[in-house]
Amino acid sequence: MRAGNIGSSCVVCNSVQKDEIVKDPITSPSAPDRRSLLVGSLGIGAALASRMVMATSTKQPATFSLPAATDIVAPFRVFVPESQLTDLRHRLTHVRWPDAGTTADWTQGVPLVKAQALVAQWRDRYDWRKVETRLNSLPQFRTRIDGIGIYFIHVRSKHANALPVLLTHGWPGSVLEFLDVIGPLTDPTAYGGRPEDAFDVVIPSLPGYGFSDKPTEAGWGLPRIAKAWGVLMKRLGYERYVAQGGDWGAGVTTWLGKQQPQGLAAIHLNLAILFPPPPAGPSGYGPEEMAAIAQLTKYSTDGNGYASIQGTRPQTLGYALADSPAGQAMWMYEKFQAWSDNHGDPSDAISVEKMLDDISLYWLSDTAASSARLYHESFAKDFARTELSLPVAVSIFKGDQFTPPKVWGDRTYSNLIYWGEVAHGGHFAAWEQPALFADELRKAFTSLRSSLGT
Repeated sequence: MRAGNIGSSCVVCNSVQKDEIVKDPITSPSAPDRRSLLVGSLGIGAALASRMVMATSTKQPATFSLPAATDIVAPFRVFVPESQLTDLRHRLTHVRWPDAGTTADWTQGVPLVKAQALVAQWRDRYDWRKVETRLNSLPQFRTRIDGIGIYFIHVRSKHANALPVLLTHGWPGSVLEFLDVIGPLTDPTAYGGRPEDAFDVVIPSLPGYGFSDKPTEAGWGLPRIAKAWGVLMKRLGYERYVAQGGDWGAGVTTWLGKQQPQGLAAIHLNLAILFPPPPAGPSGYGPEEMAAIAQLTKYSTDGNGYASIQGTRPQTLGYALADSPAGQAMWMYEKFQAWSDNHGDPSDAISVEKMLDDISLYWLSDTAASSARLYHESFAKDFARTELSLPVAVSIFKGDQFTPPKVWGDRTYSNLIYWGEVAHGGHFAAWEQPALFADELRKAFTSLRSSLGT
């Protein structure tokens, strides 16, 4: 029902006669009593309210639209309409909360008090325009690869012979994870490094994430994304480069290592995909190996519910998260707590503002379902231990949920050129410890640079 039809179609309004409405309920003996009038007026009001809800409930808030991508590498700027931010604040003002549950900790998910505090900050104090401005201060682009538009950040170093590095994010992360490492990588002398440590950085957004297009057909799993990344680096004119990733980014990067597209010299992983474990040695698994197996067991029994849902019914999940910013936030916030190197509160490792930047990106781009769909495409079949012959570097951040031993790397990567273990930092290493992450990348590829002439 359109709003313009409310007056003419209100059955309750039309059933009340004019002379009944104007009669004095006290002096007129034929008038209805006060209670009847009150009930009647409430009925009229309820009917009007119902009609108005029906009339407005189908109205969608304005959303930003992505420009059509072509084979040309086209500059891109982010701008979210103010009406979309207004709609977000409205939704955050009218959250219907669940009960507090039966535990006060994180064992059943985000505690109610933590959820309400995060939403209050998002609604009352958060400013999306800050991160939007920061993104727009960087060279951003979109280009079409294999039929869909791919968004990426591309920052060239001022130093000669910089080594190009392709950085790939995961879920529930985004390109925002890498913002604080762009400076240290591209301009190392400003951060205590040497000119010969410099990188050019290319940071693409996975298909279905952020400002990349959402796939409209099945088949966009890790192998296809890896092929697209090879096309991207060739299109940018890089003849030799390295690749890096964690979480889904580690999956894409591992597939790059398997496919070995022209120009790829080596890869670096801050999540070594060493699961299922390699076969045990003659004397069985050692203590470090058993500890890693215990981590995998814990994940399989108490940590992979999100992956099962996203891997089997991403569309059903999408209806809830696309309609509720609070739901979207908690779906991600719980993982920031579970996977980062913190002391019980995720803000120990990642600032609340940065978490809200990332949550806002998912919400404003409406990518809850499309990002989850990658689990349906690849989690069960493409995300597993893969033997590689290409040079591989690994950095294990000890605050992560999975910290495999080097012996598993030795059994899987025949050309393991670097294995580093970092005391601080978790699953979101570049976000949590940008200086340590940048230092690991420098050390990881030091031996390779001389052979590449960079």
